[in-house]
Amino acid sequence: MLIHDQTTLVAIGKELGLASWGLNSSNYCSWRGIVCGSTNSTVQKLNLSRRGLQGNLTLISELKALKWLDLSYNYFLGTIPPAFGDLSELQFLDLSYNKFGGSIPIELGRLKNLRSLNLSNNFITGQIPNELEGLEKLQDFQVFTNRLNGSIPIWVGNLTSLRVFAAYENELGGRIPDNLGLNSEIRLLNLHSNQLEGMIPDSIFALGKLEVLVLTQNKLSGDFPESIGNCKGLSSIRIGNNKIIGSIPKAIGNLSGLTYFEANDNNLSGEIVSEFSQCSNLTLLNLAWNGFTGTIPPELGHLTNLEELIVSGNNLFGEIPTSILSCNSLTKLDLSSNMFNGTIPKDICNTTRLQYLLLSQNSIRGELPHEIGNCVKLLELEMGSNYLTGTIPPEIGHIKNLQIALNLSFNHLHGPLPPDLGRLDKLVSLDVSNNQLSGSIPSALKGMLSLIDVNFAKNLFTGPIPTFVPFQKSPNSSFLGNKGLCGEPLSSSCGNYNSSDRESYHHKVSFKIIIAVIGSGLAVFVSVTIVVLIFMMRERQEKAAKSAEIEDDGSNNRPSIIAGNVFVESVRQAIDFDAVVKTTMKDSNKLCSGTFSTVYKAVMPSGMILSVKRLKSMDRTIIHHQSKMIRELERLSKLSHENIMRPIGYVIYEDVALLMHQYLPNGTLAQFLHDSTKLPEYKPDWPKRLTIAIGVAEGLAFLHHVAIIHLDISSGNVILDASYKALVGEVEISKLLDPSRGTASISAVAGSFGYIPPEYAYTMQVTAPGNVYSYGVVLLEILTTRLPVDEDFGEGIDLVKWVHNAPARGETPEQILDAKLSTVSFNWRKEMLAALKVALLCTDSTPAKRPKMKKVVEMLQEITQT
Repeated sequence: MLIHDQTTLVAIGKELGLASWGLNSSNYCSWRGIVCGSTNSTVQKLNLSRRGLQGNLTLISELKALKWLDLSYNYFLGTIPPAFGDLSELQFLDLSYNKFGGSIPIELGRLKNLRSLNLSNNFITGQIPNELEGLEKLQDFQVFTNRLNGSIPIWVGNLTSLRVFAAYENELGGRIPDNLGLNSEIRLLNLHSNQLEGMIPDSIFALGKLEVLVLTQNKLSGDFPESIGNCKGLSSIRIGNNKIIGSIPKAIGNLSGLTYFEANDNNLSGEIVSEFSQCSNLTLLNLAWNGFTGTIPPELGHLTNLEELIVSGNNLFGEIPTSILSCNSLTKLDLSSNMFNGTIPKDICNTTRLQYLLLSQNSIRGELPHEIGNCVKLLELEMGSNYLTGTIPPEIGHIKNLQIALNLSFNHLHGPLPPDLGRLDKLVSLDVSNNQLSGSIPSALKGMLSLIDVNFAKNLFTGPIPTFVPFQKSPNSSFLGNKGLCGEPLSSSCGNYNSSDRESYHHKVSFKIIIAVIGSGLAVFVSVTIVVLIFMMRERQEKAAKSAEIEDDGSNNRPSIIAGNVFVESVRQAIDFDAVVKTTMKDSNKLCSGTFSTVYKAVMPSGMILSVKRLKSMDRTIIHHQSKMIRELERLSKLSHENIMRPIGYVIYEDVALLMHQYLPNGTLAQFLHDSTKLPEYKPDWPKRLTIAIGVAEGLAFLHHVAIIHLDISSGNVILDASYKALVGEVEISKLLDPSRGTASISAVAGSFGYIPPEYAYTMQVTAPGNVYSYGVVLLEILTTRLPVDEDFGEGIDLVKWVHNAPARGETPEQILDAKLSTVSFNWRKEMLAALKVALLCTDSTPAKRPKMKKVVEMLQEITQT
């Protein structure tokens, strides 16, 4: 058996390209990913997760003693090998996050000892086979994010040991089995985003063990079961986007541990039950778009942990409930699209954490209280389509954080616009249309530097529209209906309104035209020059590459190494310079390619693995001043910070410079986010991403502290070590290719496409604020799992513009985030929204308004502490 296992492992290693197996030891039990039994040397555990592997897996079935097999997060194709059914001792099988297709092999039903089966996030089709009925010991069954159809088999309900069943994001239809939960102590049931019909069965609550229930986005109907009160430990209920009818059972008050209740977009009716107030841990209550009537129970004011109350789109009436305002944790109050009347309470901002106040489309009367200015943390204020009267209080201009929208449209407001609104320099959308506002549009509104969407239509405004880019770029419909208003973008000129202003305006326009013509000419010239330079450089590099394609055939025709050194004494003997050079001459060793370098994986004769960086566009002046280059590299190698990737040595031959680094198998942040399929909802992914974001920020803050400005911040230059700690790479490029010293071509300095700050186009300077902008793009990638440049955004739109333009598209911040993460828990979503605010600050179009990296670190660390 022992010899057989070793032979099998060697064959598996060759098939899957596991070069490290066998290099350091003949004892296969010490090879990475292998665990043997304590009493013998049979292989009992094989963990090849996140190794970037592909190939034939059938040989694994020869490891007959195997109890644990984890092949998740790789690139395996084809069908799942039926031969895995021969692994009779197997207890744990994880094939998730690959590219398996076809149907689930019926042979897996022979794995009688299996306790955990995870086939999630693949391309598996067909039905869940009845042959799996024999997996009587199964505790964890996950098949989410595939293309499974048919219905959920009845036998799933007969698995007495079942604790977790996750089959969300498939095409499953039919009914949820009536016996599901009757025989098993199921803790987590997640079936969202399928086509399930029928009622929610009472059985899933029968034994009272359920902790998480997610059934959103199906076609479920019928009443919400009263038996839900049996599950005292139930913490999360999500049944939104179905066709559920009836009222919410009063037994909901039995769930003292309930933190998350989401039942939006159903046909629920009756009154909102006061028993919710007994759920003392409740943080989110979402009952939007149902048929609820009556008033909001004042008892809900006892929910000291309540952070979001969303009841929009119902038939609720009465005064705005003042009791809710005593919920000190409240961040979002959405009462829109109901029949609330009365006035806005003066103590509306008693809850100091309020960020979203949404009261539009009600029957609210009276004046806007001046105390509204106390809502200092508001991000969005929606008061449109009510019966508000009086003037707009200037105190709104004190809400400096207001950024998503200020909507006061379709009311009965009168008087002038307060110039104080110009202080809202983060605001993206302003709508005061359909009121009786009068006077001129204040020129002080030019202080609204982030403004994108404006609407002043159908008021009594007069005079010229201030010359302000967001106004001029708006459609004329944003200003129509004001008889006394003139100037761009309206077709009506201002006549003799102010001749000196008009003359000044025309001078400015003429000047802009001249500048535009000159700028266009320069742009063409620079573009042509860059293209020519790039072709010349490529030609030179191709010639060099062709001359460097040398195979190790025993001849002496090898490049002559001019210089080389290893800065780390402990690994000096393990590194062979000739092997380093040879590695970079084979494309098969290439790991990735960036703006300034190509990175190769180099296996030394000693068995040590390195990451070798071959610099692109390397100027001969650097090679000819080796001592200066070496001094810079030695200094960088002594930088002491855990989030900075330091060089451990270098090799110079001809006019080529190679830099050596520690090899980190988890690759780059870009690969982590984009190269594999998306990460699972119920694995600790957001905390990992937040830790990565903080690590990158800390690394950059350290670089700025020691006066180093990074030339190319991108997710491709963030390297992840074995524990997913982030290390900022390409630091040495910032010193070796310093544009201020004329040692880099103008086409190479800008950095990676999608990360370049907008001011670079006219300053051509790489600055600390520019670094902050690029970091902000990386943070947006982490939050959205979107590429910095994507055709889906539209022509000329990158990730930053797509995010900043969300309010104009009618999208909320929540819709920007990666839903696979933000919908897992309320706490994750809260942290992601807080991080989004940081990303928006970092990507401000005005460099002076971006925070310093040290401040960014502080803001991100605060997220983990709240």
